[in-house]
Amino acid sequence: MTSAPGPLAGFGMDTITLAGTLEAKLAAMARAGFSQVMLSARDLVGHAGGVEAAAATVRASGLRPTGFQVLRDFEGLSGHLHGYKVDIAKAMLEMCVATGSRVLLACSSTSRHATDDLDAIARDLRKLAMLAIPLGIRIAYEGLSWGRTVNEFTTSWDVVCRADCPNLGVGLDSFHIFAANTPLESLDAMDPDRIFLVQLSDFMWHEAPTFEERMTTARTFRVFPGEGVHSDQLADLVLRLERLGYRGDYSFEVFNDDYQQLPLEVVAARARRSALWLHDDVLHRPSPLPLWTRAPSPLQPSAHLLSSTMAP
Repeated sequence: MTSAPGPLAGFGMDTITLAGTLEAKLAAMARAGFSQVMLSARDLVGHAGGVEAAAATVRASGLRPTGFQVLRDFEGLSGHLHGYKVDIAKAMLEMCVATGSRVLLACSSTSRHATDDLDAIARDLRKLAMLAIPLGIRIAYEGLSWGRTVNEFTTSWDVVCRADCPNLGVGLDSFHIFAANTPLESLDAMDPDRIFLVQLSDFMWHEAPTFEERMTTARTFRVFPGEGVHSDQLADLVLRLERLGYRGDYSFEVFNDDYQQLPLEVVAARARRSALWLHDDVLHRPSPLPLWTRAPSPLQPSAHLLSSTMAP
């Protein structure tokens, strides 16, 4: 079953946000109106039926994979460490193929064993991208706000430009942008066609000055867009990307220990409310028309009323 196009068509949820089995997570997302999902390698390797059964579950759900995560600490290593990470990357790419994921997210290295030479980092990422080309997969390189050398999207963009490979682009994450206080004006220098993924979330305090605080917040207490204290910045981010010409996907990358203790439907409804806020109030996008149109019945409730009743 494939979800019909609607105001949530450009938005997806991350499985990491929800508790339960992969089947239950996918079903909750579909019931909330989402048509895509950001998958994690753990969804596959932790499935009771194994990787093939998990991939079949994803295909049967009708949800399109936004992408697959996450390859960590790949770049900047040498010798046996580099060879080890190449093997890991190949296995991750195989799982991408199994699930139909066309984007692999690679996060900037936090390893003290990695070089800070941006040209060497770019060479490694070019190698990763070349491994992905025959598989039809793109690599989205994301700067973690606690990365050893690359911890802002301005630097990840610099590295992507140095690598100069057509299927290597940038992954943007609003949490890392706000945590690192990277000026949003820097987005204007980017090519929208090389932005392969945008992940959105917020958090409940204005600053996260240390790497330790950023890691703790990022992994346990993110919230959906519109729920935190950076709503104005987040709206500005999305509008800037829209003006820049970005027309790709937005995925809600929300790690939250509290949400892991709530019913799936409650969390999915919060995500739906967030997507509608971005679609209706921030981007002001009209809902796509169905294949056939007719005048609505005066007794038919409006989409706004339906979405309001779903909000927690």
